[in-house]
Amino acid sequence: MTAWMLDRTFPSSSGAVRWAELGSPELPPVVLLHGTPFSSYVWRAVARALAQDHRVLVWDMPGYGASERSPDQDVSLAAQARVFTELLGHWGLDRGPAAPRVVAHDFGGCVALRAYLLHGARYERLALVDPVALAPWGSPAYRLLGRHGEVFGRLPAALHRALVREYLSSGSHRGLAPDVLDRLTDDWCGADGQPAFYRQIEQNDQRFTDEIQDRYGELELPVLICWGEEDSWIPPARGRELAALIPGAELRLLAGAGHLVQEDAPAELTAAVARFLAEGRTAAARTATAS
Repeated sequence: MTAWMLDRTFPSSSGAVRWAELGSPELPPVVLLHGTPFSSYVWRAVARALAQDHRVLVWDMPGYGASERSPDQDVSLAAQARVFTELLGHWGLDRGPAAPRVVAHDFGGCVALRAYLLHGARYERLALVDPVALAPWGSPAYRLLGRHGEVFGRLPAALHRALVREYLSSGSHRGLAPDVLDRLTDDWCGADGQPAFYRQIEQNDQRFTDEIQDRYGELELPVLICWGEEDSWIPPARGRELAALIPGAELRLLAGAGHLVQEDAPAELTAAVARFLAEGRTAAARTATAS
């Protein structure tokens, strides 16, 4: 289950994006968005399960995972939303009846929301998993790393690795399997990984959610919000607050899960998301029958 490879490339406005497709291209499309400091790798179990009934599209955002990293790269949330909109066009999901279902974790939630509210992207349904969506966000440690990225970027490799490993570990309530933690840590080590880790934190400013927070009432689609009950990064109370701002949003709390729900409760998360997506298929079938 730890094997994961993205075999396709898209030349986005923020650098080469690696992506992959699971399931039959004839099935309804679902796009999975990761957060920080992760990659599409955290979706591997959920993606494989959903691929039984969907065309599942996964991608690493510029600056993350297998996608391009470069010193002057724009990896801000604004840039990621533009890239996501570009990808939807590349996949042919930006027009007609091909609107995808979108499932987004952490700051992937902000990316999906910005693409919808600012760039005209349209989805059939939207599932948000412990999303970065409401101010204030960013722990004191996160803000410290962002303010002094150039300094932390010069840490000896062993100290940097230990810092990243500890930071990633705190995202899980149940504890990450050693091979999973190694895989996630390795992404941020080495000559390009270490500076990329601090670069993405430095560019992730709260203003990117401030620009859209007052517009969540404009979301005209079914929305599911899943939240780990033990999330120490963004407390579940923010999920309740967000659900109150989105018309008709459903909130589902997942017991025993921290922020990294995909690792702490993959079966429970998959079940909740699959049910939500199936409701969309049922509604579409009713519409087709009625017409």
